[in-house]
Amino acid sequence: MLLASRSSSFYPIQSFMNRYDVALDTNTRGPSRLLGFAKKCKKLGLFLHVSTAYVNGERQGLIMEKPFHMGQTIVEESVTSETQPVSIPMLDIIAEIELASDLKLSVYENEVSQKMKELGMQRAKIFGWQNTYVFTKAMGEMLINSMRGDVPVVTIRPSVIESSIKEPFPGWIQGNRMVDPLILSYGKGQLPGFLGDPKAIIDVVPLDMVVNASIAAIAKHGIAAKPELNVYHVGSSSVNPLLFHDLFKFSCDHFTCSPLMDSKGKNICVDGMKFFSSMDNFSSYISDEIAERSGLMDTTITDSKLRGKLAIKCKKIVEHAVHLAKIYEPYMFDRGRFDNRNTQKLMEGMSLEEMTDFGYNVGSINWENYILNVHIPGFRREDYEVCDTCIINLKVILRFLYK
Repeated sequence: MLLASRSSSFYPIQSFMNRYDVALDTNTRGPSRLLGFAKKCKKLGLFLHVSTAYVNGERQGLIMEKPFHMGQTIVEESVTSETQPVSIPMLDIIAEIELASDLKLSVYENEVSQKMKELGMQRAKIFGWQNTYVFTKAMGEMLINSMRGDVPVVTIRPSVIESSIKEPFPGWIQGNRMVDPLILSYGKGQLPGFLGDPKAIIDVVPLDMVVNASIAAIAKHGIAAKPELNVYHVGSSSVNPLLFHDLFKFSCDHFTCSPLMDSKGKNICVDGMKFFSSMDNFSSYISDEIAERSGLMDTTITDSKLRGKLAIKCKKIVEHAVHLAKIYEPYMFDRGRFDNRNTQKLMEGMSLEEMTDFGYNVGSINWENYILNVHIPGFRREDYEVCDTCIINLKVILRFLYK
């Protein structure tokens, strides 16, 4: 018997700044509740927990596939014998839950949502995580590790999950994922520049490869049923890195060949993405550039109402761009790479037939072809048709798992 815990692994960017109380309940306490139920199942073979590679927070360099223990923080790892003595904050998950509960009772109802979002971000950064989402996901892993006992546990940590490369069909995706708002805003001409290092790596993995890696882990550990915890990073940064510069270069090539249209039915032209190293420089550039592109700087426009509408439109576009920059900033300068040797070793144990049906070799991905011809067309597609490949052949999976 298999039980799986997913919570909010396939996240839109809004999850980064979720309410602290909601994120704690979903990402931290949710998986532990399911594990509590799993421990009551007499024939349980495996507990599968889908987390995220970004639970590794602000770690840099090659990041290993290791579990979290209770109370572990990222900030404590940066303290060495050579650094100045500092007071390292102690992470107590129960205290964090109580902190959120107390805040909810101490503020006006119309202030709760914003205060909770602010609290989550504050607590995350104190302990070395970028945002509420990854912080609460990490605490969820800690709880599972501390209470698993003899239950076999597999933790799958995917990086940025984007559209499928093969199944159910190339480009399949639901909603806009992590990099999609950037690509879409860029294609609309609303994001000609961005805050970030063009040489930084964006770790992307197609969603069907995440599914296949999970199936492979289930097949191995579900049958063995050993009382251990195994962690698998499913990502590309250590074996097939994609640079932000290349992501937008490929996006530019796509929109040049297949441009989006504005409200008047005219093709939107895009230029190469410009990168900025500081928020001030980016904010100044985007304000001037959007004003110029919208016609707000055109002195021949004398209609006050028209100019007022243009000013409001420009303000919204600029605010959206700056909002995106603030959310993505920790990742746009990131120097971490997710080691995936456990995942690679898992793949090496598969037969050729299994690799054909359930392969997840991220090293084989041609990023230019994937971005141009698979991913962007996928999330631009307005209508999805139900196709035969959407129906999973249960017999094939069962034969693979329990042969």
